Amino acid sequence: MIHTTTIRSELESYLRRTGLTINRFAENSEVNSGTISAIIKRNRPIAMQQLDRITSAMGLPEGSLYELYVDECFIHSPNWRRFRPFLYRCAELDKLECIEKVVRLMMDNLSYVPALFDTAEDLYQQGKHKAAAVIYECVAESEKYQHSERLALCHYRLFSIAMGQDQEQNLRAAAKFEGFIERLDEMDQLDALKDLANTYSSLRHWRKVDELAEEMGRKAKIQYTYRYEKAKRHELHKQPKLPLFSYISYSYLLRSAVCDERGDYEEALRYVSLYSDMSWVKEDTEEARRIMEQFKMWAAANTYLYRLMMGHVEVLPEYVAYIESRESEIIPALIKILQAANRFDFNVDGILHKFEQQISLYAVNKADSGTYTHQVAADRYTHFLTELSSYFLDRQRHEEGVKLLLDSLAFAIEIHNEDSILKCVRLFELFRHVASNEEQHRYKILISEVQMK
Repeated sequence: MIHTTTIRSELESYLRRTGLTINRFAENSEVNSGTISAIIKRNRPIAMQQLDRITSAMGLPEGSLYELYVDECFIHSPNWRRFRPFLYRCAELDKLECIEKVVRLMMDNLSYVPALFDTAEDLYQQGKHKAAAVIYECVAESEKYQHSERLALCHYRLFSIAMGQDQEQNLRAAAKFEGFIERLDEMDQLDALKDLANTYSSLRHWRKVDELAEEMGRKAKIQYTYRYEKAKRHELHKQPKLPLFSYISYSYLLRSAVCDERGDYEEALRYVSLYSDMSWVKEDTEEARRIMEQFKMWAAANTYLYRLMMGHVEVLPEYVAYIESRESEIIPALIKILQAANRFDFNVDGILHKFEQQISLYAVNKADSGTYTHQVAADRYTHFLTELSSYFLDRQRHEEGVKLLLDSLAFAIEIHNEDSILKCVRLFELFRHVASNEEQHRYKILISEVQMK
């Protein structure tokens, strides 16, 4: 941080300290000597590219003079042609405070709001989410009394950016965003409902998942009828991210998962039959065919799964054979197999041995999301550790079981997953008598972390 008043005084101080002439410094910085002289005399504004060259020639880190640049160049003479490249440059250098300061200056003139929103959208697409979030926050604040689609989109983006492994933060972000869904464009509503349902699924708020999935399915069916089934077909003014049919099918998939959690496997199988049937689908693109195959695969796997969870252990060999060649489905399937084994007390040591390599790799990567969102993957990892530790403990493999249980508790605390924390605590108290003194000490430390949060 530079603690002087102006860029000019910093430059003058540097020239005095080094004994450089304006001409020599101009050579070093590749900025015209006349320009340098004019800057020192305050006769000329500084272009951002010139500032970057001057900063580099002075041996300072990139962006070191940006705070002063905001004060000197933007407060008294706001100009979008200079604002915009400065925002992008700040985003590159992660100078978030400068972005916020400039954007708040621009908010004095509300005519800049659309351009700022478009800039945030561009930064968001480029993956510069922190910088985009600063602008979205300012735009949302300026329009908080409006009922605009732009306000809703700001909150949608902020919700998406906030998603991570911290479950408490995810819950706060979901609750804050939910009230803005109806203000979004109808196509964006489908994606928003899908994302929100996935978030609540990772938080194990199954009532909310069911409500959101039902609403997504209802809205998608209306749009599907409007697009494909009316006598006069209509082109959608905006396309959703995925083929329309997939939102209908995904609503069935989510609702089958809700039934699974409730233990209503007959109803879960009914939903499976709905998303396995693709005879009604009108889309015929390569992407649509790929997604249809994905749903058929999920339907086949979940048919085995729900029958297994009903106690039909005889389907286990078929289920294992089915997932063996489907790498992405192995860990989710193992979680349910362990859950069934713990519920119906059957041995799955051979299955665990068969997938030992995948389990080891999963433990190393922890909640690496792959094709799943971070929050779903994080919840899955704690669930896997808890079920595996319970399996070992029930079979008196106490050393392995307690270690995994404490690992699960540690990760659940890290991501603020209260449901998993409570499960781990209950299980440890049940098997406290088989834990070593060292393990009990670790447990005590972990519990103190929970109490401090």
